[in-house]
Amino acid sequence: MNKQIAIILTGCGTLDGADPHETTLLLLRLDQLGIDCRFFAPDIDQYEAINHRTGDVDEDATRRVLDEAGRLARGGIQPLEALDGNEFDAVILPGGEGVVKNISDFRREGAGMRVVEALSETLAGFYAAGKPVGLTGIAPALAPRLLCDGISVTVGRNPGIAGAISSMGGLHRSGEADDIVVDFEHQVVTTPALMQTDSLSVAAEGLFKLVDRISEMIDARTPA
Repeated sequence: MNKQIAIILTGCGTLDGADPHETTLLLLRLDQLGIDCRFFAPDIDQYEAINHRTGDVDEDATRRVLDEAGRLARGGIQPLEALDGNEFDAVILPGGEGVVKNISDFRREGAGMRVVEALSETLAGFYAAGKPVGLTGIAPALAPRLLCDGISVTVGRNPGIAGAISSMGGLHRSGEADDIVVDFEHQVVTTPALMQTDSLSVAAEGLFKLVDRISEMIDARTPA
């Protein structure tokens, strides 16, 4: 039976949702390895809607995270509440501003942030079961609040975000876009990806490494 990965999306668009490039590169590697995935997103309003051509907030627009995430999932998406961790071997949360605007208020509150309850419960289930959790881009900033203190993660070389991670009890490791940080104790894998570079090919190296390592972790958990 193929490995099964749950992908949690936070909208669609790097400025107000899941980053399309990070997500697509993750999906490419999963496909190359023959790993199946399914998409989930919280059915909530976005914090704000951004015009990605101008970078300005569209004050008249209202968007739903689940509906927008359906663009990336090409329609094949379910509400986050429908995610049954027992059906999956691991979970990946791609980066993008939706992570820090929609499913958390990290962009506004920093280390004092709150996280959407459905996400906390879902990730806690994977963590408690010892199943791998992958976080890319800015998503590792949520690890201490979502999972537990003492997790080693990386968002690259952003001192402000690194400081917030540390103040929440996380252990930040500086790195480049093609690096991964693997916390074997907590089964968490992170990479800075497009937090640290504008190059898709460089970001792809880190994202591919993350998927490869998660696949190896799944193998290590599977009885011979």
